[in-house]
This record gives sequence, structure tokens and C-alpha cells, in this order.
Amino acid sequence: MGIVIIFVGLVLFLTGANVGFAPMGTLIGKGLGDFLGGWFLIPVGMIIGYFVVAAEPAVHVLNKQVERMSAGAIKARSMKMALGISVCCALGLAMLRVVTEINIMFILVPGYLAALILTFFSPKLFTGIAFDSGGVASGAMVSAFVLPMAIGACEVIAGDLAPTAIMTDAFGCVAFVALMPLITIQVFGIIYRRKTSKIKRNFLTVDDRILQYEVD
Repeated sequence: MGIVIIFVGLVLFLTGANVGFAPMGTLIGKGLGDFLGGWFLIPVGMIIGYFVVAAEPAVHVLNKQVERMSAGAIKARSMKMALGISVCCALGLAMLRVVTEINIMFILVPGYLAALILTFFSPKLFTGIAFDSGGVASGAMVSAFVLPMAIGACEVIAGDLAPTAIMTDAFGCVAFVALMPLITIQVFGIIYRRKTSKIKRNFLTVDDRILQYEVD
């Protein structure tokens, strides 16, 4: 019964994505690519990045699981905000590539190096959450809507060179969305550890003062 329900759900979802999301994303990309030289793509892409996180069901499941596993220490609202900021930045960079034709390696290589370096400083819990978040955020919404939008923009901006531009500039949106949560969540973890360490030090200081008072 579970397999049947999953199969029917996937068929309905993919049909809706092919009929609605993908064509609409392509039309929006073509319209934005023809407006102000395509530069308006960047702020629109960043706004769409927030709604991608808000509309992705797997993101909500992850946020609730993290809040439950951390006994409320990591709030689902904070996780949602961190993921929203990271995906906004990711799609802003992706649309910047569409307009300026920057080589993807100039962003991906430093980005993944930064993510790997942060693993030595971020708490292990946040490192695991970050790498899970990258896969969760780059879900069906990005592939079904954002990627067609980038393809549509490339078709207008590149003109006769559209087939080549689509391969080199449009593709890579999913890679950026998978990358940015790795950095954002781990930075969030470093900040969280510093705050908790400060609270622990304050509690220890208060306990020492109480103990000294009792001794006196």
C-alpha cells in the first residue's frame, strides 16, 4: 500500500511540475532576461530562493527533526531562517552567472574549500545538519522551477549562442543551492557554540560566587 501511494504521489507531482512549474519558470526567465539586460534576474532569484525553502516539504521535516533531536536547543524557526538566507545567496550567485557568464569553478571550488575548513571549527551536530541541509534544500522545487527559469533567461541573453550558454551558465543552480547551506549552517553552529560557551561561563561564575559566599 505504501509503494502504491508513493508511486501515485510521484506521478502526480512530476506531472504537475512538467505541466506547470517548468513552463512557467521558462517564461519568467525569458521575460526577466529581456528586461534591463537581465540584471533584474538577481534580486528576483534571491526572492524566489526564500520561497523555494518555504515551499519545500523536506525542509520543514528536517527543521522539525533537528529541533526534536536537539531537545529544542536548535529552533526550527532559526533553521528555516538560516536555510532561507543561504538559498537566497545561492540563487543570487546562480543568476549572476547567467548574466555575467562567470566560470562556475571560480565559485564552487572556494565555496567547498570553505565548507570543508569550517568542519574543523563547527560542532559535529551542525556539520551533519549542514551536509543534510544541502541535499534537502536542492530538492524538486529547484529542479522544476529555478533551473527552467535560468534556461529561459540564457535563451534570451545569449541569443544565437543559447545552446552553449545553457550548458555552461544555466546548469549549476542546483550545485549552488547544495553548497550554500553547508557554509551557512556551520557558521550558525560556530555562533551557537560561542553563545552557549558564554552562558556556561556565566553560570560557572555565579556558582563560584555562591560557593564562596557559603564558605565565608
